[in-house]
Amino acid sequence: MRIYLVGGYVRDLYLTRELGYPKGNGDRDWVVVGATPQQMLQMGFVQVGKDFPVFLHPKTHEEYALARTERKVAPGYHGFVFNTSSEVSLEDDLKRRDLTINAMALDGETLIDPYGGLDDIRAKQLRHVSESFKEDPVRILRIARFNAKLPQFSIASDTLLMLKEMVDNGEADSLVAERVFLEMKKVLRENKPSRFIEVLNACGLWSRFFHNFPVNRETLQLLDQARELNEAEKFALLTHDENRTDQLKAFLNTFKPNAEITDTVYLWAKVKGEFQNTDPQHVLKLIETCDAVRRPERLEKMLHLAEVIFNVDTHPWKEALNRISAIDCAKIAASCADKLFIGNAIRQARLTAIEEISQNALVH
Repeated sequence: MRIYLVGGYVRDLYLTRELGYPKGNGDRDWVVVGATPQQMLQMGFVQVGKDFPVFLHPKTHEEYALARTERKVAPGYHGFVFNTSSEVSLEDDLKRRDLTINAMALDGETLIDPYGGLDDIRAKQLRHVSESFKEDPVRILRIARFNAKLPQFSIASDTLLMLKEMVDNGEADSLVAERVFLEMKKVLRENKPSRFIEVLNACGLWSRFFHNFPVNRETLQLLDQARELNEAEKFALLTHDENRTDQLKAFLNTFKPNAEITDTVYLWAKVKGEFQNTDPQHVLKLIETCDAVRRPERLEKMLHLAEVIFNVDTHPWKEALNRISAIDCAKIAASCADKLFIGNAIRQARLTAIEEISQNALVH
């Protein structure tokens, strides 16, 4: 029985050593060669894997997986059978992995690198390990996300051709919206999210899956720079170039994001044109559309987006909300003899409060 350190920990270690990347999160994965499930259980490991034997160390709780190979038997990313025989070698196990930089192992301090991962790190290249790469369509999303995580890297030309082949031959059709959406959420936290979309565009998956949903280069650049935006705001930014309500609805219906993302995307589509007009009527309309007196966080998201996309000084809108939030609506209601006029009276008081703000402060 031999045990090796594998996966992301090894990759990140050499990204740090060779290229000066920040250290990874320290999570370690191990592969065990020449063992059976029974032997692992006898040593006190706890089995957790369903599709293939994965075990938790009794003390460190790190994952130890039996070396395995896989064979494609059906379309899609679930169509695999696994062989975890004790005869499977380390090289066999590493060969089934997606990219060469993920197919390295450590035996103590000795690097085992049968597929050239270290050379590809030094060359800043993302390259597939073997032809089996094209059997799993999820790997299109993974390599696109890796390119967002490692934007200084390029995708090897033969690997990009393989991505295109997977789209053209229909292998990528088995990808489900939920998996794509999950990857997109992860990508928005990476160093350069635009690379994910650029890779999907280059291989044809974006147009196949997103039906030519527009994202122009300026928006992609903003997406890379908008580190301060939260997840929902980034999705709204991603959809900024789509002005067709039916397409926007189709996009959201496809991915079924949570309520916060859906609300933020729809709200931005409604108000993004309002920041070009600083007339008090328009300022009040924006605040009302956001229901900002009751839900100020909605306006806050819109102002974040306006700052990033339009480079707007949003202080005047914040001041306008502060002014109208201080209005005593109960007092106004009590002063109205005819209750039918309460709504109009409150709105007029809000408009007056905004008008009292210097008009120059609203010019950006």
